[in-house]
Amino acid sequence: MKDSAEANPLDLRVWLDQVREFGELKDVYGADWKLELGAISELNVKRENNPALLFDQIPGYPDGFRVLTCSTSSPARLSSILRLDIEKTHDGLVQQLRGKPKQWVAEAPKFDPVYTEKGPIFENIQRDESVNVLSFPSPLWHEKDGGRYIGTGCSVVTKDYDSDWVNVGTYRVMIHDDKHVGLDMVPGKHGHIQYQKFMQANEPFPVAICIGADPLHYLISGIEVPFGMCEYNYIGAILNKPVQVVKGELTGLPIPASAEIVLEGWVYPGAEKIEGPFGEFHGYYPGKLTTAPVVKIDRVYYRNQPIIVGSPPAKPPNDYSYSKAVMRSALLFEALIAGGVPDVKGVWAHEIGGARMFTVVSIKQRYAGHAKQAGHILSQCGVGAYLGRYSIVVDEDIDPANLQEVMWAVATRTDPDLDIDIIKRSVGSKNDPMFVTYQSKTAFSSRAIIDACRPFDYLNEFPEVAEASKELQEQIKSKWKELF
Repeated sequence: MKDSAEANPLDLRVWLDQVREFGELKDVYGADWKLELGAISELNVKRENNPALLFDQIPGYPDGFRVLTCSTSSPARLSSILRLDIEKTHDGLVQQLRGKPKQWVAEAPKFDPVYTEKGPIFENIQRDESVNVLSFPSPLWHEKDGGRYIGTGCSVVTKDYDSDWVNVGTYRVMIHDDKHVGLDMVPGKHGHIQYQKFMQANEPFPVAICIGADPLHYLISGIEVPFGMCEYNYIGAILNKPVQVVKGELTGLPIPASAEIVLEGWVYPGAEKIEGPFGEFHGYYPGKLTTAPVVKIDRVYYRNQPIIVGSPPAKPPNDYSYSKAVMRSALLFEALIAGGVPDVKGVWAHEIGGARMFTVVSIKQRYAGHAKQAGHILSQCGVGAYLGRYSIVVDEDIDPANLQEVMWAVATRTDPDLDIDIIKRSVGSKNDPMFVTYQSKTAFSSRAIIDACRPFDYLNEFPEVAEASKELQEQIKSKWKELF
């Protein structure tokens, strides 16, 4: 990493000002951290044209100690986070993203983070005995949660035991008491691999938990960045400018200089405790409670009037399901093209399936078997295989993001005997809510591929759709704007 005193473009408050300017930020005063804040956010994200919510005057906490939710749940906000042109349609955003992830991965090595001596994150510091994680209005998000979760829209900074690799991952963080938090890292994820190495060496595992920052941090720390690559580099490629960091005074880990709140400490060998329950992205609680590493917090850094970035999972649509749908849709689009599927018109990984379990592609049919080819590749490509369930192929006149149109095509353009293929013993997961019913301890699951296109051998004979043409619809919308 390089040294620099250049300003960091990643300031949450700058982004909030931008969002307020284009009318997608709403202030909420007086909501209680216990259930109210979570329920308000949950109801908000389920309505159309939902704004980001900035909670203040939270009972029991100083004015200005705030919580932000719903930051990534609209096309305009998500495109601004990704530093793209402001886009207000799902498909437009997916199209803007085409090729971008590959470009960002290629350019990431050029953008090592840069160190600075100072940053807003050091405006306030709690050390050792003065540490109190409960100083902040961490929500109890849902009625059946096992505790208050300070870390949902967070970024957890860790390092490798035997290399210089720094990882920044999104792992949920539950408060145990004023100086201890639970850190839930799924086995196989990069942070957990690093954790295991320290435990095998019987040495403390250094951790810095970034609780609030520009949402680009947790958006990127929550996607699949190549093994060994630091997420700061990936973010730098998006910004076309290095991320500015400071050293944690306890662990030396690189911390975003303009972060809102950072918890720094160690996981000591053998320190584990029951964590949860907490909901998963598919909308269910896990089947049984498990243990997770416990972080002993010895430093807390925070800005004046700090902001927690909250992004709790729940029954979709949830706080972050839209961002996952967009990112995964763009990756699926690229995977279909790479798999040799021509004339792909649109792809959508629906929020109702956690952006994994219900995916749709629209194509312009060019040859017999084209639809089945698209469906099987959509189902089994690397991006689509994990926790998949239903893969649906529709004609180009169907908007793959419009569930009503998709299911209309399923209802009127399929014969169940001819148009549904079942793949058995496909990639599964113990995180699948249906796993409880499987008769195997191994995580297999089946897949349904539904060809909801007009039958290719009867394209000319298939009945016409009884609706105004797309061109006429656009003319009417333009002429009669006051009605639409």
